[in-house]
Amino acid sequence: MATLQHPLAGFSAAAVADLSQRDTQERLSRPAVQAFFKLAEAWRLRDEAARQLLGGVSNGVFYQMKRGQKKTLDQDKLTRISLLLGVFKALNILYSRKLADSWVNLPNSNPMFKGETPLAYLIKGGLPALMRTRQLLDARRGGQ
Repeated sequence: MATLQHPLAGFSAAAVADLSQRDTQERLSRPAVQAFFKLAEAWRLRDEAARQLLGGVSNGVFYQMKRGQKKTLDQDKLTRISLLLGVFKALNILYSRKLADSWVNLPNSNPMFKGETPLAYLIKGGLPALMRTRQLLDARRGGQ
């Protein structure tokens, strides 16, 4: 069986975190939560929208996380945050800070969004919508 000696497109299969492992989830949860709330602040997300982007977490868990209480996120929530951070990064590469921060809340004429805001699309579509939006923006920026 052939193995890759060099990372393909700058990614190494060995560098992929095993998000199904509890110790990995514990290690990544705090920085992921902190990054998510910085993103939510930059995008001026209402708490309900932020909860939905995380997969519909309960009010209690959400506000515990928001207050900085240590919570271990499962694979789904870590994946969601990773995709959202990729969207955030791509927007900040493509646009000025002001437009990058408001983009998710602006009606979008791209057929994918059907005239709605990307935020509405992300909330309605869950993980598939997060992945498609990330792919769209990565393609626009040349996949960097």
